Amino acid sequence: MPPTTLLIPGPTPLPPAVLRAMNRQMVNHRGPAFGEMVRELLDGLKTIFDTTNDIIPLNATGTGGLEAAIVNFLSAGDRVLSVNNGSFAERWAAIAEQYGVRVDRVTAEWGQPTPLAGVGERLRADTGHEYRAVLVTQSETSTGVLNDVRGVRQALGGHPALLMVDGVSSIGAIPIETDGWGVDVAVTASQKALMSPPGLAFVSVSERAWQAAERSSLPKYYFDLRKARAQIHGTLPGTPFTTAVSIVFGAHAAVGLILREGLPKVFERHRRLGRMARAAARGMGLRTLPNDAYAVDTVTPILMPDGANAQAVSARAREAYDVVIGSGVTRYLKFELIRIGHLGYTKPEWLLAGLEALGRSLGDLGHPVDTEAGLVAARQQLRLRPPRARGAASNAPNQTGRANNDAHASAAGARPASAAGD
Repeated sequence: MPPTTLLIPGPTPLPPAVLRAMNRQMVNHRGPAFGEMVRELLDGLKTIFDTTNDIIPLNATGTGGLEAAIVNFLSAGDRVLSVNNGSFAERWAAIAEQYGVRVDRVTAEWGQPTPLAGVGERLRADTGHEYRAVLVTQSETSTGVLNDVRGVRQALGGHPALLMVDGVSSIGAIPIETDGWGVDVAVTASQKALMSPPGLAFVSVSERAWQAAERSSLPKYYFDLRKARAQIHGTLPGTPFTTAVSIVFGAHAAVGLILREGLPKVFERHRRLGRMARAAARGMGLRTLPNDAYAVDTVTPILMPDGANAQAVSARAREAYDVVIGSGVTRYLKFELIRIGHLGYTKPEWLLAGLEALGRSLGDLGHPVDTEAGLVAARQQLRLRPPRARGAASNAPNQTGRANNDAHASAAGARPASAAGD
């Protein structure tokens, strides 16, 4: 067990191979060796995004990538449709409004799935094609909902609006078919499923989106993706400005681990962790927020018992058991909800330790739950033979992968470890 078990929706723990890759001296970020590393990183990301489109690296976190998507493909006064059922969908809409973009929201109650009927109704009513883009967050980690990107594309039909996807907490953990689903702009970041430190964002851009970029009049300099496109197609790929060299070292190693494991196995591993977390919570007598039919496999929000304060529970888990779990976001959820992240390099035994710490912390604070029953339920899910892989990208490479000591412990061999730290 690491000294502190980190189970939040990001940043996520780093594999030893990533730590080793970053523990090296600086190089010339305009030199040939580094340029080749960037090229390999972007080629690997194309497999993970399931796209042949350009992928643009930015020195930024995920929010910077989302802002870049707004300022490069839209203009002040443009109308966009935001699929809004959580805090991070609302953040992207707010970024757009900050730049003078007119945002119409199709909303669902937080914890409920994509309102596809409402999306289709709005788009059919837009006979003048005023909507320039539709914004959707694939993994809404504020509520644990997996939004149906493919369904949104189908709702678009022949409407010319760009489909823009916030994949910050999903790409690399959950299937996305960027080309197959007609996603014009997809954004992710290094610190979540890509198992790297914060500091890099990656933006996939279709040819239709590049055409829209020619019409965009919003201000941009550092985040000008056309400058970045020229750089990645140059002799030595990189970024137009100084690149985050150490994070590229780490991300290059992490993407290599993901591809060696193979995307179908990566997706199944995340599904198993999601099932474990949900089963444990229910075994303890707690409720998880979304229905299983649309629960995301990267984070599990767990509702606290009546009278329990989620922030106090989180603090107790950290101080007494060296386990870091998240509480809810926004004033509506931060006292009611615990969010347990299980994406990227998270191992089953770490998740079991975190679930044990959650149960113990609730008991310590006067809200006893059946912690052992929850752990039994989680272990049972861990031992279940995985079903035939579903949802893998249709043109993902046929990689069976090989055992890699740096990647992940065998799920069959995982054993729960006490979170008490003694």
